[in-house]
Amino acid sequence: MTSPNPIAFTVFGFPVRWYGILIATALLIGLFVAVKRAQKHHMDIDIISEFFLWMVPAIIIGARLYYVIFEWPYYAANPGEIIAIWHGGLAIHGGILAGVLTGIIFCKVKNIDFFELADVVIVSLPLGQAIGRWGNFFNGEAYGSETNLPWAITVNDPMKGMISVHPTFLYESLWNVAVFFFLLYYEKNHQKNSGELLFLYLICYSIGRFFIEGLRTDSLMFFSFKAAQIISLVLIIIGICGLIYIRSKKTSD
Repeated sequence: MTSPNPIAFTVFGFPVRWYGILIATALLIGLFVAVKRAQKHHMDIDIISEFFLWMVPAIIIGARLYYVIFEWPYYAANPGEIIAIWHGGLAIHGGILAGVLTGIIFCKVKNIDFFELADVVIVSLPLGQAIGRWGNFFNGEAYGSETNLPWAITVNDPMKGMISVHPTFLYESLWNVAVFFFLLYYEKNHQKNSGELLFLYLICYSIGRFFIEGLRTDSLMFFSFKAAQIISLVLIIIGICGLIYIRSKKTSD
């Protein structure tokens, strides 16, 4: 399987890319799921809609800034590319950090419980990620090392030409779908207090991302280490500590 044309269609000569279509689709489906969950949790859906108005630009800016910072030599030489998010280059870890910070500020302004809002919204995130990852397929990016496995995809590598590689975008998409359903299962059968789903997401997503990142050949680097693996380890630790704290607090009440 070879990565298809990244341009879906043109409008008055302006190319509309699959990457942008899939990111927009992911956000809309995420909003839909969050609204449905808000109704289930008896939360005002206007709060969710307003939060998304805050969050969407924040996570896009955060995801882009994170990527640009780690690839600064290129963007310093090509400043016009900094805003060209349709070419790819949105780092989910930057989006997560921006989303959490935005959520904290939003909840302070609205005087609502951050963990309650987080647990309603966070389930949407892995589902949105699962959809958005397919944008990497259409852009021919975020792939892994060479392999002869039956499900390998063919990409045009800048150095090696056409090669067969691990479809790491697919691995992460499938992992995120599994995380989505696991969060729903945990919420129904094991959750005791608000905040657990947020910390459980950090643990589950980061475990998968750590191992999948090990296969990738285009990772953002921090010195000689893959930045995503470092951040994943940090988020796993934060998630475990947060989950222990939340559950022990509930037990002690």
